[in-house]
Amino acid sequence: MFQVRIHGRGGQGVVSAAEMLSIAAFEEHKHSQAVPSFGSERMGAPVVAYVRIDDKEIELSEPVLDPDLLIIQDPTLIAAIDVFAGLKPDGFVLINSTKTLAELGIEDLAARLPAGNVATVGATDLAIKHLKRATPNTVLLGALTAMIDAVRLESVCSAIMKKFPGKVGEMNVVAATAAHNSARKA
Repeated sequence: MFQVRIHGRGGQGVVSAAEMLSIAAFEEHKHSQAVPSFGSERMGAPVVAYVRIDDKEIELSEPVLDPDLLIIQDPTLIAAIDVFAGLKPDGFVLINSTKTLAELGIEDLAARLPAGNVATVGATDLAIKHLKRATPNTVLLGALTAMIDAVRLESVCSAIMKKFPGKVGEMNVVAATAAHNSARKA
């Protein structure tokens, strides 16, 4: 089973990202599950969502404690909470940032993971450029397809179009594709 934990803040589309990732896996005939988890439902509050992807039926529904992939939609959370808790030794990390790993203060963490398992992408910048909004969720979904084999870019784009039909979906697909092409692996 491939498990994902998404950290962000209210208003960044964390829950929607989990839902679209789950739909993308389903498009590939896999079993998938998206589980949101948040306390206060206000803009800017920390939000976590979980996704599980497997070839067989998923019976778990609790939070993902040992993720294979962490998506960090807001890098300020790195200093605020332990977003890396439980990350598997061969896990992946995708961070919405244009900063270097040293600037983010996670060089040591990255050094403990296999080469190529940590990537940064300026998802907010790409979202503003393509969507005219600072919502990095679909952008990061595009970037994760450059890192892992759990889902393909085409499936993510299809899930985006289901969530946001029409022009909004098309703009999100362009942003996700741009992120796929610009994900920097460290």
